[in-house]
Amino acid sequence: MTPAARIAAAIELAEAIDSHAEKLPADHVASAFFHARRYIGGSDRRAISLRIWRMLRCRARVDWWLRANSMARDPRRRAIADLVFADRLTLPEVQDLFSGQTHAPGRLARDESDLVQELRAQTLTHKHMPLWVRCEFPDWLEPRLRKLFGDQVEEEMAALAEPAPVDLRVNTLKAEPERARELLAQGGIEAKPTALSPICLRLPARTPLANQEPFREGLVEVQDEGSQVASLLVGARAGEAVCDFCAGAGGKTLALAAAMGNKGRLLALDIDSRRSDRAAERLRRAGVHNVTRRVLDADNARWLKRQEKGFDRVLADVPCSGTGSWRRNPDAKWRLESKDLDELMARQQEILARASRLVRAGGRLVYVTCSLLREENEDQVNGFLEAHPEFAVMPMPEVWAETIGHDCPTHEPVLRLTPFSTKTDGFFVAVMERGG
Repeated sequence: MTPAARIAAAIELAEAIDSHAEKLPADHVASAFFHARRYIGGSDRRAISLRIWRMLRCRARVDWWLRANSMARDPRRRAIADLVFADRLTLPEVQDLFSGQTHAPGRLARDESDLVQELRAQTLTHKHMPLWVRCEFPDWLEPRLRKLFGDQVEEEMAALAEPAPVDLRVNTLKAEPERARELLAQGGIEAKPTALSPICLRLPARTPLANQEPFREGLVEVQDEGSQVASLLVGARAGEAVCDFCAGAGGKTLALAAAMGNKGRLLALDIDSRRSDRAAERLRRAGVHNVTRRVLDADNARWLKRQEKGFDRVLADVPCSGTGSWRRNPDAKWRLESKDLDELMARQQEILARASRLVRAGGRLVYVTCSLLREENEDQVNGFLEAHPEFAVMPMPEVWAETIGHDCPTHEPVLRLTPFSTKTDGFFVAVMERGG
């Protein structure tokens, strides 16, 4: 594809993402877009995707400039702004791309040419932008985030707006971290250990893994370091009965199976049969064979009731706002509304109550979100403990010493991870033990 054709395709994809914004994540829309256009080669897909995700990451700031110049806030003008701010193109260079010729975007209008000249004299971030614009998050969240992070709110949110690294979890059923690192190096990938998870390797840049032997053979899985930490804190051990109550596509299920050495009973539950089915191939590749997958539906209600107080460990990685994962899903922040938060909190309370029934006396319930918000985290745990006095929070430094071993990053009873403080996605973890 020519550079102009790539820009035209990026604008078309951005329009598709906007038109499906209420229902579909950007990565799903992009996948369908490229699937329907198989003539777009790999290097072109990467270039177009890079531009799209960069446009999503700086959308609030670009829209601020478009609004200041009385311009429509649409994909075409956002692409023009990206060419100026990110690629530092001059007006003649932008005009060459927007030539109106075959496969190129239409010619620049006069006001678009004026926009290019204006933006050439500016920087993307301006001192007069409000915090929510500078740091790229919905304005209605600002009071909550200021209360949560205090003087560090700008640093925290700026870190959340940056691209995330690629982290790999070493599958200890098949290899030790150093061996996996050696095999990756043989394929030209220099991965490095990280600070928190002893089984994490971080890649220096986004790297295609599908053809790498360690990935094909199940020695490594893509999983953020924060998610790995949450899995390790469950403390799953060989021979125990463990339940992953909201298993999804199986990322944490895989980590739990490895921690158990494939020995014991591991139950993976989810309400979506399609997600559960997708986990099957990952389990096979990883060499996991102690997992039973079940769908939480009306047919399994009686069966689930018979499992009450039957598990040593229950992980409740509940549906949440996903505010901690915005580095990977920058479009999600603009889909989140206050009413969504209320609905999510009600679901979280229900899931916590249901999952707690499976925990045996002396067992542990591990509550996890990839949210930064106190309403979904500390407030939910406190509300659960008030309604279930048979449970108590175990101090995080104590749990950390038992399950991970090296210095715990917090002295608080619960754990909060953030891109700024721990260089991970945002995660919250509370470990609660049932008395008796």
